Amino acid sequence: MLDRKPTQCSPLKHGQTENRAMETKQRILAAASTVMTEKGLNESTIAEIAAKAQVAESVIYHYFKNKEDLLFSITAGHLQSVLDALYSQMEGIFEPQSQLSKMIWFHLNYNLTHKDYSYLLLYECRSNLNFYHHPAYTLIKQYAMVLSEIIDNGIKQGVFQNTLNRRIVRDIILGTLDWETIRLLMPIQEQEPVFDVKALMGIIIAMIGPIDQNEEIVEDKAKRILVAAEKVIAEKGYHKATISEIARQSMVAEGTVYEYFQNKEDLLLSIPQTRFLEQIEMLEEIFVIRDPVKKLRRFIRYHFFLYTNNPNFLRVFLLNICLNPRFHQSPSFATHEQYTSVVDHILDEGKAEGVFRADIDNKIFKSMFFGGFSHIAMRWEILKKNQPSIDKMHEVDELVDLYVKAVQSPPIAQ
Repeated sequence: MLDRKPTQCSPLKHGQTENRAMETKQRILAAASTVMTEKGLNESTIAEIAAKAQVAESVIYHYFKNKEDLLFSITAGHLQSVLDALYSQMEGIFEPQSQLSKMIWFHLNYNLTHKDYSYLLLYECRSNLNFYHHPAYTLIKQYAMVLSEIIDNGIKQGVFQNTLNRRIVRDIILGTLDWETIRLLMPIQEQEPVFDVKALMGIIIAMIGPIDQNEEIVEDKAKRILVAAEKVIAEKGYHKATISEIARQSMVAEGTVYEYFQNKEDLLLSIPQTRFLEQIEMLEEIFVIRDPVKKLRRFIRYHFFLYTNNPNFLRVFLLNICLNPRFHQSPSFATHEQYTSVVDHILDEGKAEGVFRADIDNKIFKSMFFGGFSHIAMRWEILKKNQPSIDKMHEVDELVDLYVKAVQSPPIAQ
């Protein structure tokens, strides 16, 4: 008896089978994208998607665990294409400001030319907690890493401020792009939506650009040292705190500390004096604030306090309200617009007094502020299990300084 050799598919036949499987999977993804864009995840059915893809329902479950996995897989396919296209767009661009401008242009242009993808990512995926545990979210993190590397590169080359908190700046920029996309995709648009990268970059560069050492007033450096001393002493105790550590955290040379303070004890005792003076100044302004810069600072702090002090509402707002397309057509949105118009009044007042730059686009700045807030609050409250401990008060202080720097007029040379 002759031994029989095991039957094997020819490479050609095997390749044809793989191609057919890939074509079927892509057909399902395309059908699901159409159905879910029109109806949303909850209102869509596997039966409807199967009919549109011209496959049996069981075939869909061969490729995807459930309807939610199908939704996230649609987004993952787009995100991979987005990353590939972004890497291609960035080829040959080495200057950080140009890289940042190109990434912003690419992001907004892609979102507006792929509206179905924008809809599914922002309104269906990003509002779903399970998305943050799906493999598709790793592509979001890769995308964010490209931006982080641009910011790092800018800091190293000296074109961005060397004291920047990279994570905060990344959140502000990505949040701005989200809110600009939402604003541009709103059905209430009176004309074809357009975006102004030049105006947006103008605000961003004003915010993160290097500080002119000739314009930096002495008190700012002294205050930086005091804030660092307060943090180091609080963490390590007075006796274990060192001047060198305080100098490092305040981004000054150790000798610079002694230009403002005699010794560590003088530094310690200066902390409450500074805080008490701030409190006295705030008491004087509690009923009447006339300075637009102080109004903006107060509003930013108030906004963060308002939401973070009510974590339940914050979670609902981040996941179920601001990322819900129906919100933008509801009476609540008009109330929200009334609230955000406070920023318009502050900016307009500052422009009239010459303390804010006249070329600031109010709509873009509001996208930067409220979008940045959404991203940062999401990191604080939704993704906190994956994050190291966060000093929220310190981050708010940094945010206040960045937002004010973004709009403030440069000082007049004496």
